[in-house]
Amino acid sequence: MGNRTEVTEFLLLGLTDDPHLRVPLFMTFLLIYTLTVVGNLGMILLILLDPRLHTPMYFLLGNLSLVDFCSSSVVTPTVMAGLLTGNKVISYNACAAQMFLFATLIGVENYLLASMAYDRYAAVCKPLHYTTTMRTSVCAGLVLGCYVSGLLNACIHTGETFSLSFCDCNMIHHFFCDIPPVMALSCSDKQANELVVVCVVSFHIFFAVVFISTSYIFIFGTILRMHSAAGHRKALSTCASHFTAVSIFYGTTIFMYLQPTSSHSMDTDKIASVFYTMVIPMLNPMVYSLRNKEVNSAFLKVRSAFLSWRPNKV
Repeated sequence: MGNRTEVTEFLLLGLTDDPHLRVPLFMTFLLIYTLTVVGNLGMILLILLDPRLHTPMYFLLGNLSLVDFCSSSVVTPTVMAGLLTGNKVISYNACAAQMFLFATLIGVENYLLASMAYDRYAAVCKPLHYTTTMRTSVCAGLVLGCYVSGLLNACIHTGETFSLSFCDCNMIHHFFCDIPPVMALSCSDKQANELVVVCVVSFHIFFAVVFISTSYIFIFGTILRMHSAAGHRKALSTCASHFTAVSIFYGTTIFMYLQPTSSHSMDTDKIASVFYTMVIPMLNPMVYSLRNKEVNSAFLKVRSAFLSWRPNKV
């Protein structure tokens, strides 16, 4: 136990050592984080305020927006503070907490995307039974299962990482406490721990990807059997946003976690990490609202209500 706590703090080396890039990067991340907060909390607010969005699809989307907001908030403010102040030190416990929270949220998002694929399958392939298939108890059970799976996933990853010994080097070649760069610092034999992490990540991703792929096979089969062009367009439009989000999320996740730490290029990992910690949470609300008539209609309704309310208060 003693050898594990020899390192009491870590130094996050961040994205760059160039002082001239600190302000431009800070402004870029501030813009990204602002758009993430406005987009995701705005989506949640629209879903809560508009009764037309009180459906299973938007219940799941609201939870996805919450997870995206939280996952970005676990990482981005710390990165911006480091760029602004130059202080890149993070305590041992804070590092473990950041890893646990981020791993939880990534695990939740993994299964939320799978649940959303099931929702789209029920809507396209079984439209007459949709309200009974995706009843309130089923939706609540799916979301609860996502959060429980995320917590279990984080317990395993954080436990396997921080059960290792950290002896001398405490410099993390990254901008947050992610699993691969923290594991790379360990002075003990980490082969078994790496194997456990890769196996657990592989299981979660494989299960979700197979489930999503199977859902889309049935969805596309149903679309091909439709005779009307309007039916084709409507079915494809309901799935296009989800399919885009799935492709972006799993592309970066597989790249980051399904390889041993010895195979990681830290600079390449940093670029990929910026994408899935900051860019994806910003993009998801845009992907799901773009060309979505229900969301756009809800936004216009809320905006008109706000504008009509303001003069009466003056």
